[in-house]
Amino acid sequence: MRHVRSHNDGKLYACDRCNHRTTRLGSLKLHMMTHTGEKPHACNSCKYRAGTLSDLKRHMRTHTGEKPYGCNSCEHRTNQLGNLKLHMKTHTGEKPYACSSCEYRAVSTGDLRSHMKTHTGEKPYACNNCEYRTSQIGNLKTHMRTHTGEKPHACSGCEYRAASVGDLKRHLRIHTGEKPYACESCEFRTTQLGNLKTHMRTHTGEKP
Repeated sequence: MRHVRSHNDGKLYACDRCNHRTTRLGSLKLHMMTHTGEKPHACNSCKYRAGTLSDLKRHMRTHTGEKPYGCNSCEHRTNQLGNLKLHMKTHTGEKPYACSSCEYRAVSTGDLRSHMKTHTGEKPYACNNCEYRTSQIGNLKTHMRTHTGEKPHACSGCEYRAASVGDLKRHLRIHTGEKPYACESCEFRTTQLGNLKTHMRTHTGEKP
């Protein structure tokens, strides 16, 4: 940690381990924790420790359920400003992160990293109850419901409950009559992709 005078940017305090510079000594001390690994602020509800008080406050929202950041375009709320910024891209359509192997674009670096596993074949998330492995932790959480029987997504039109949002969306087509999957060879339409694949065999003669 060293004190450096600068006439150009006014950032007098410089880190002696990297190129980080700041205008305040307190900010430099906080930055140094990224090198030392020091985390002096402890959560009273779990084993989490934070380098800064603001990080601890953000973490505490996972216990209190507080979601202070709300979307102006829908009812989505979140406990972190960064998450809200990512969510807003679902409205703007912005996808700044591009895959180098295909045309896929992502709204976040995390989504891009998850996508890249489809190219590498990496499946780091494993089920403890069976041999299922997946490239995304969200898929593992959904899979675990096949063991627990949990179905958190409820239909507003009947008593049906689903383990995943995708299953619920497919079910809702029963109520709406929507049939998004169409045969290119005839007028057949269906609510599910699997049904379309089965139907196509009537044209190709393929036997399952």
